[in-house]
Amino acid sequence: MPDVDEEHDAASEGVALGEGQVEVPETGAGPFANERRAGRHRLAADETKRLGGTDTGPTPYDYLLAGLGACTTMTLRMYATRKKLPLDKVSARLSHQRAHAQGCADCVTGEGQIAEIQRVIQLKGELSAEDSEKFLEIANKCPVPRAPCTVRRTREHGIKVRGRLAED
Repeated sequence: MPDVDEEHDAASEGVALGEGQVEVPETGAGPFANERRAGRHRLAADETKRLGGTDTGPTPYDYLLAGLGACTTMTLRMYATRKKLPLDKVSARLSHQRAHAQGCADCVTGEGQIAEIQRVIQLKGELSAEDSEKFLEIANKCPVPRAPCTVRRTREHGIKVRGRLAED
């Protein structure tokens, strides 16, 4: 009888994923361990040992932060290229924490706790103060290339996830 990984590989290998599609099967390596498959890319994911996982990969929040960070740096690179600005290198460091919604002027809800992401952007190059401020403005809009919506709009207006069971 094949193990969980062999069954997963056999089932997944023949299924081509289209652009914008991701598959996330469990690996059987631990209670939360899974693999994210996007096109030809495979990425491990898990929970920390503190939360009962086996720490075989980044957590879901790590991937959320990585996605926003990638969107930020790619967007700023595209902007610099289009405007012919001397941006040598850009990086973003992100962190996540829970914050109380009370007193948060730009939060949708005024009660309970909300997820708060801190993002620090480092720009390297011979940039003016005006250029740097424009980069921050652009980063706060952070459009996803070729997508009909933006990360910013998704954050501000919410997102509806519709689930259904697969048919055999």
